Amino acid sequence: GKWHMGVSCKTRHDHCHHPLNHGFDYFYGMPFTLVNECQGTDDPELAKSLQDTYWLHTQMIILAVFTLVIGKLANFFPVKWKIIICLAICGLLYFLSWFSSYGFTKYWNCILMRNHDITEQPMNLDKTTSNILKEAVTFIERNKHRPFLLFVSLLHVHTPLITTEKFQGRSKHGLYGDNVEEMDWMVGKLLEVVDRESLKNITFIYFASDHGGFLEAHRGNSRLGGWNGIYKGGKGMGGWEGAIRVPGIVRWPGVLPAGTVIDEPTSLMDIYPTVVHLAGGAVPQDRVIDGRPLLPLLRGAVQRSEHEFMFHYCGVFLHAVRWHQKDSGTVWKAHYATPVFQPEASGACLTRGICPCFGDGVTHHDPPLLFNLSQDPSEANPLSADNEPLFDTVMRRIGKAVEEHRRTLTPVPQQLSPYNNIWKPWLQPCCGMFPFCWCHEENNKA
Repeated sequence: GKWHMGVSCKTRHDHCHHPLNHGFDYFYGMPFTLVNECQGTDDPELAKSLQDTYWLHTQMIILAVFTLVIGKLANFFPVKWKIIICLAICGLLYFLSWFSSYGFTKYWNCILMRNHDITEQPMNLDKTTSNILKEAVTFIERNKHRPFLLFVSLLHVHTPLITTEKFQGRSKHGLYGDNVEEMDWMVGKLLEVVDRESLKNITFIYFASDHGGFLEAHRGNSRLGGWNGIYKGGKGMGGWEGAIRVPGIVRWPGVLPAGTVIDEPTSLMDIYPTVVHLAGGAVPQDRVIDGRPLLPLLRGAVQRSEHEFMFHYCGVFLHAVRWHQKDSGTVWKAHYATPVFQPEASGACLTRGICPCFGDGVTHHDPPLLFNLSQDPSEANPLSADNEPLFDTVMRRIGKAVEEHRRTLTPVPQQLSPYNNIWKPWLQPCCGMFPFCWCHEENNKA
């Protein structure tokens, strides 16, 4: 499925970020993310506000060149043709540099790979669902006689909501509902093969999402990014519950009792130490591992999550801290920064497309906003020293935890720096002779 962690570092073929360079033995899927451009719609998603800014700058350069040409021909002001030509060339290069990053997204970024080989460029969205499902099923069948780890990162419930024809119109909740129906069917097919191969009682299965609903995704009056119920905020907002709370469903018949509901804070970071434990290994001891094994909690050996504190980031910026108080079980959350909703009452950043992590799109709180999630999961009523006797005590404890947490961090190069976000032709995955990157697996086999 979706990898979204990059491919190469210095050359097109070094594959330094590829799954096969990070512990996996086999990969089939999309190395980048799924965006509207992959569907070829008129509603671009990739850095839309940035594209608008680039296009405005391009128009200003074009206007400046035309003004100088007209001024030169009409003798309004003396200017050398060399200057006009240089400005025109610079403007053209500027346009090509940003347009190459976004104008050809469908052909260069919407690709499928099997291991290090590109199988489709651009990917055929009508067949992607069946291709991913087929690959996952055959992987289970190939490895059924030995321990295996299968990670399936579905392209579903992610804009542009790729849904095959037989599932369109099935749900009363529009295209998003149709997409959920198809995802549910895919998960059912995977469970069927696990059961059919007699792996049911010896296979640990964990179903989850990576973040809350994408509230800014709309088409007219219809929501395309899901709904977060009573929880405030959504995807990309750092600290609000709607950005963080996701389904966590576990199945392991014969080991874990069915129908159990556990209301304790856990994290997707817990998957790593849990899988290592199941495989009989040990997590590295030379670094801080933020995840905690889930099995003691799932089996009922312990009643409390090991996560006393959880730190919620937006990019590299700490936006909120959750404190799961051990003695009382109360869950507090302090917000140091929150996104500025636009419009204010919308609960989302509709005019920006997605909420920013810093700058004028963020409000910093001093003192932080404090909520008692045990009583106010919607984060509707911020507490203060006037209405919460424990306010100062809680804030001091959280502040101390933040200091301890920051001492465990090691600075690393910024992966989301402007340089790392611009398109680099020498790193572009290409199944043909660059820039003619078009291929389909069936044609390759033929």
